[in-house]
Amino acid sequence: MISLQRLPASLTPLDVALAALLGGLEPVAPVAVPLAQSLGCVAAEMPPLAAYPAQDIAAGDGWALCASDLVGASSYAPLPLAALPVWVEAGDRMPAGCDCVIDADLMEQIGPLVQVLAEAIPGQGVRRGGSDIGEGQSVVVAGRRVRRIDLSMAHALGLATLNVRVPRLRLVDSPARLGDTHTARLIAELAGAAGTGFVEVSARGRDAASLADAMDVNACDLLMTIGGSGVGRTDATIEALARRGEVIAHGIAMQPGRTAAVGRIGPVPVIALPGAPDQALAAWLMLVLPVMRRLAGLAPQRHAVTLPLARKIASDVGMTDLVLLERTGDQWSPLATGEVSLRTIARADAWLAVPAAAEGFAAGASVDAYMLRD
Repeated sequence: MISLQRLPASLTPLDVALAALLGGLEPVAPVAVPLAQSLGCVAAEMPPLAAYPAQDIAAGDGWALCASDLVGASSYAPLPLAALPVWVEAGDRMPAGCDCVIDADLMEQIGPLVQVLAEAIPGQGVRRGGSDIGEGQSVVVAGRRVRRIDLSMAHALGLATLNVRVPRLRLVDSPARLGDTHTARLIAELAGAAGTGFVEVSARGRDAASLADAMDVNACDLLMTIGGSGVGRTDATIEALARRGEVIAHGIAMQPGRTAAVGRIGPVPVIALPGAPDQALAAWLMLVLPVMRRLAGLAPQRHAVTLPLARKIASDVGMTDLVLLERTGDQWSPLATGEVSLRTIARADAWLAVPAAAEGFAAGASVDAYMLRD
C-alpha cells in the first residue's frame, strides 16, 4: 500500500519554492584555480594588478626620437640630426628622452649625414605604460564567466591563477532500474557546463535508509537527488530527506516535473529531481539554475534572446510550463509543452517558462527565451 503521507497534498507555486531555496543563500567563497581550470567559471574579485605594460614601449618597428626635436621637418625641408637615433622594434622599451617612433622610410642617411623627413607628435608609435591595464585595475570582471579571451589576457600578464566562485555539487542518483543512469548523466553534463565544482554521483538503493545515508552535505554547496520523488512503492527520496533535514515543498506547480521537491539539510539547499529526463531537465532549468547562479555570484537576470513566436503556445493557468523552442529564421518555433521526448530535447535551441498566471502566448508575440546551445 502506498503511504498517503508521501503524496503531495497540494502543488507549491514555483516562485514560492524558489524563494524558500534562495532565502539567506550567499555566494560561495572565491578560490584560486589554475587558468586552464577557470574557463567557464564565474570570476571573483582579483587582487590589484601592476600596470601593463610597465613602461612605455614601441608599438612598431622604427626610429625612437623626441617629437619636440622634429618640429618643421618635411620631405621638402629635411631636418639634420647630430647622430643616428636608436632603432627599436615592437615591444622594446623606449629609450630615455624619446617619446615617439617614426617609420624607417622617414629617416634618410647619406654618408655621414642623417636627416628626418617628417614631424611627429608625442606618443606616436608608442604604447604608454599602463595603457592596457592601469595600476590597481583588474583583468577579469567579477561576476562574469571567464572566457578564452580573459585567459589570453591573464597569460599575457603572467598570472598563474584566477579567483573564481565554484559551487560544489553532489548528486545522489536513485534510478528505478539498476544501471539506468542516462538522467544522471544528462544532469551531470549540464552541471559541468554550468561551471560547477566536482560533481559526485552516488547511486544508492531506493530505500529511505540508504538514500538518507547518501545525503552527505559535507564539502558541498548544493545537494541534488535524481529519482525516487514520486509516490510509487519504492519512491523513498522524500522520506530520506525528511530524516536528514527539512522538506520545504514536495510537489511543485510546474510541468513537466511536478513531483520535484525542495528542502534543506542544515544550511545546504536540497533539490529532488524526478527520474524522467524531461522532468529532471525542467527542474534543472527552473529550480537548480537560479540556485547555482546565486551560489556562483551571478546576477539573477539571465541573457535572453527575444524573437516572435511562429505559432501560439497554450498553457494551463496555475502551472509554470516549460516550453522547448527551435529557432527557425527570425522566429521561435515551439517544439513541445508538458511531456518532452529525448528527440525533442536534442532538437531544442532554447527554452522559456510560461508563468503560472498566463494562458500562454499568441502567435507573433515576442517572447524572451534562454539558450540551450552556444
